[in-house]
Amino acid sequence: MNQDYIQPNPWSIIEEDFDKERVKSSESLFSIGNGAMGQRANFEESYSGPTFQGSYIGGVYYPDKTRVGWWKNGYPEYFAKVINAPNWIGIDVEIDGTPLDLATCSNIKNFKRELNMKEGWYRRNFVATTPNKIEIEVVATRFLSLSHDEVGAIQFEITPLNSNAEIVFKPYIDAGITNEDSNWDDKFWNTTDISCDKNRAFIESHTMKTHFKVCTFMQAHLVYGDAVNETPDTLNEKELSIGFEFHQNVKKGEKVSLVKFGGYTVDRNHDADKLKQTANQALDQVSSLGFDGLLKAQKKAWAQIWEMSDIHIEGDVKAQQGIRFNIFQLNQTYTGTDSRLNIGPKGFTGEKYGGSTYWDTEAYCLPFYMATKNQEVARKLLKYRYNHLEKAIENAEKLGFKNGAALYPMVTMNGEECHNEWEITFEEIHRNGAIAYAIYNYTKYTQDHSYIPEMGLEVLIGIARFWQQRVNWSEHRKKYVMLGVTGPNEYENNVNNNWYTNYLAKWCLEYALEQLEQVQQNHPDDYKRVLEKTKLTNDETGLWKKVAAHMYFPYSEEHGVYLQQDGFLDKDLVRVADLDKKERPINQHWSWDRILRSPYIKQADTLQGFYFFEDHFTEQELEKHFDFYEPFTVHESSLSPCVHSVQAAKLGRMEQAYTFYLRTSRLDLDDYNKEVEEGLHITSMAGTWMSIVEGFGGMRVKDGKLSFAPKIPEQWNSYSFKINFRDRILKVTVTQAGTRFDIDEGEAITIMVNDEPVTLSNQDQK
Repeated sequence: MNQDYIQPNPWSIIEEDFDKERVKSSESLFSIGNGAMGQRANFEESYSGPTFQGSYIGGVYYPDKTRVGWWKNGYPEYFAKVINAPNWIGIDVEIDGTPLDLATCSNIKNFKRELNMKEGWYRRNFVATTPNKIEIEVVATRFLSLSHDEVGAIQFEITPLNSNAEIVFKPYIDAGITNEDSNWDDKFWNTTDISCDKNRAFIESHTMKTHFKVCTFMQAHLVYGDAVNETPDTLNEKELSIGFEFHQNVKKGEKVSLVKFGGYTVDRNHDADKLKQTANQALDQVSSLGFDGLLKAQKKAWAQIWEMSDIHIEGDVKAQQGIRFNIFQLNQTYTGTDSRLNIGPKGFTGEKYGGSTYWDTEAYCLPFYMATKNQEVARKLLKYRYNHLEKAIENAEKLGFKNGAALYPMVTMNGEECHNEWEITFEEIHRNGAIAYAIYNYTKYTQDHSYIPEMGLEVLIGIARFWQQRVNWSEHRKKYVMLGVTGPNEYENNVNNNWYTNYLAKWCLEYALEQLEQVQQNHPDDYKRVLEKTKLTNDETGLWKKVAAHMYFPYSEEHGVYLQQDGFLDKDLVRVADLDKKERPINQHWSWDRILRSPYIKQADTLQGFYFFEDHFTEQELEKHFDFYEPFTVHESSLSPCVHSVQAAKLGRMEQAYTFYLRTSRLDLDDYNKEVEEGLHITSMAGTWMSIVEGFGGMRVKDGKLSFAPKIPEQWNSYSFKINFRDRILKVTVTQAGTRFDIDEGEAITIMVNDEPVTLSNQDQK
């Protein structure tokens, strides 16, 4: 049974009624971010019940020493983790001397959380009776500013309802925090200075080992009636925290408010010796705007984002809420302003996966950012990998590869591999191909032919060198084979000849050869520079051709399908539909040994190859493989339903495509995998966008032209989306009666609709 407490609403995530059992889940679901930092939706006031407190700063991490029972040569020394940053949101509250704590209050009513996605703010309100019998109403509003991305704002309002009361607000900042996810319970932060100036406070600290310097800051003032009090009554300074006290006698039925600004300045962006100075400057800027002015700027910034990235669905509120939640969280996580940052699978909503970069970015996220931003944003994601090429070569060298072979990491913050599960780190090497595929995908979509000669060719050469060295010749098969790998289906480890990995390797070799020829012809200076730098020889490229031409692919004549790996047919092929539902999800009920011997597929594996290389296969081949593999797929990866939705739509199976779409779009809202309290599945949210745009909309780039094959689920009246394609802004509106295409910006363009050419211009809409 999935959770169902989130209220259906097209523009907001809403929870009603207080339930201690779902606090941690809601802390994930109502998380906020602005690309530079983010935080879970923890209460500002003290809460003694179960909670997972977390605030995170983009790019600030700690190398948590690897913890394994049996050390193997080649293991990474550490797992890089985005760490829980000093807490700036805290506001302890006392009502006539009694702490406000929802875990100890009684008669809690009118409890409501709202995450307003349209305007970018989070609000919580409730009425409760404190242990000393004072009934109060609380309204707390919070957001992280997009226009001033080092600053967040809180407005905490209290109204005593049944008597007068002395209300004490105690805003504070606290560096005495710990990580939920820690291998050795190390101390991650070292506090170097705590100070205050009037109603402002500062904690300067740095991360251990990595020495990121951070100034955590706050400013607070009290508002009661027309009076504004900027002078705290008391200063509370401890070893690792600093705070103020504002005392106010409040009459029954009257409201008192604390307004707090807070955030971080970091030496990634500023002079390390001037972090407190820049914090003061940030506070000066937002103080001049005030809470309302900053909120107005927030609404404007989000309106601009939604103007381009919104997908509007009519006739299905849950589907509408799901896609907007996904788009909202993607935009909260990555704004494209900093090429040093990337997209972690949990974003700023939790600590699982360390907040690091995975292959999810290239395989799933790039299409979303290409189509909803300008191409520079997508180019920065590719530049991120180019900047880490030397580290990828080092990663390969540690495993015995030579001559500039590059193995991009499974998990990274700085380009260095930091994942330490053997079957993933050293065997799930298909991620190397996703990097190359992203270069291809970006170039095909944008027609930006400058990236490959400037940066991408070096990346492709390093990746091709890896694949050529990773295979070995099988005298038995008279083919090149790939032994000891893990494909996208992590429910099989250390298998031989995973079809997807082999196919991707062959394609990477051929694509690198093709791009070498293109750069030689069209950019001879870059070609000469790259060859001199990489010392690439004709003998080497000749070997690439040989490997690509003689790659082995396991195939079943009986079933007429490529086999996921050599031993797939040796398994007990019981379909998922015949499993006892009480044993699902199997990753929470079965031993790992049993899972590895089963036929069950965590996410698209062979079908991932059919997704990437759709044009290489007929629709009949796709259908045969889909019908063979999907019945064994348990979809216990967040990345699974979206690929299957796209392919089901292509096959015209709209009911199945819709079911997969609803699952991927509401994966977290409905907590399908029973783990949302750990954080949201940010990277798979881009797959939700793909499900609509590529699945239902049928959007592809074919022979250099934008192409559509629109379909619509019967549950919807219509849906619409915009894409930025080569400096044209196109709007696509699909109804049950037909499809309309409009150009909002840019020159005329000829697109393909159901394989027929259609020319669009601002004057002549279709």
